[in-house]
Amino acid sequence: MEKKSPPVDLKTQPQTADGKAINELALVEAALYVSGRPLTISELCSVLKTRSQRKVKNIVKRLIQEYASRNTALEILELKDERYVLQLKAEFTPHVRKLVKRPLLSIGPLKTLAYIALRQPVPQKRVIEVRGHHAYGHIKLLKEMGLIASERKGRTAVLKTTDYFADYFGLSHDIPTMKRELRKILEKDRASEKTVESSEL
Repeated sequence: MEKKSPPVDLKTQPQTADGKAINELALVEAALYVSGRPLTISELCSVLKTRSQRKVKNIVKRLIQEYASRNTALEILELKDERYVLQLKAEFTPHVRKLVKRPLLSIGPLKTLAYIALRQPVPQKRVIEVRGHHAYGHIKLLKEMGLIASERKGRTAVLKTTDYFADYFGLSHDIPTMKRELRKILEKDRASEKTVESSEL
């Protein structure tokens, strides 16, 4: 005799305005899409209105496999500390970066991020000395976005970029190689700025 699945309690399922149950796979995809940053299991549990982290992990794994089979420009990555992000594959980033209308970061946090990336691993105290006390806010924001991480070495907090940072900007995960890539990008930017300035004279 075929074993029947237990009935789904629609009251516990996410609902649309007209009361229809939302596809949970699609809901996780929507959450990752609109957030524009890595989401934790707890955040995804909240979206799905469930306490079962195991259930959410299974849903995300299915979604990761589905994206991998699509062969598109997008991918879902599992990061450290059980966080997940929907993003453009690294190989496409250099080709479409100029089309982004809204920058990921404003100029202040971006400069702080560039300093950390080029000097990493770098003591937080040193970053504050160079970038000023407003850098405390930058560091907090960059951590929340999953772009940097800190670890304690004695009394000192040491900052470095994350795998998500490398993937987002299409850079190598190898730190020395990443630093060389960043320097090349910065040199190109300076060269293009000088070209624009000379053309305006």
